[in-house]
Amino acid sequence: MAMMMGKNRVFFPQEALDAWLVSGAIDLQGQNLLLKDEGRRYALTEGARILTEVTGETDAFDIVGKCKTLAFLHELGADILERSMIVDNNAYDIVPGFLGTPIGAEDEKESEARSTLLSDEDLLAQFLAKNM
Repeated sequence: MAMMMGKNRVFFPQEALDAWLVSGAIDLQGQNLLLKDEGRRYALTEGARILTEVTGETDAFDIVGKCKTLAFLHELGADILERSMIVDNNAYDIVPGFLGTPIGAEDEKESEARSTLLSDEDLLAQFLAKNM
């Protein structure tokens, strides 16, 4: 399931993208993602959703519950292996994936449909309902 973030960014877990790609629900062109049914495009940046700190230490970087780019996490000194991440004395469970920034509708029809909806969250909810 994708997770909405601030500034109209969306987190797409790698598992979801893999399943959607196999089912034909999305199209990837370079770092651009197209949600075919909705005509929505996103510019993707590799990232992770930080679920929990698992050692019992204080979350010194205040990143639990947040989605961050891999570039940011590497700046913190993070070592990442699959669904685990270590930063200094902290260890975290993470969900690997991509942060998506909307880059516009595929056509004018999508723009008109978008104006009648309440939010990006509504569009994403409709897409997930059709594809999950």
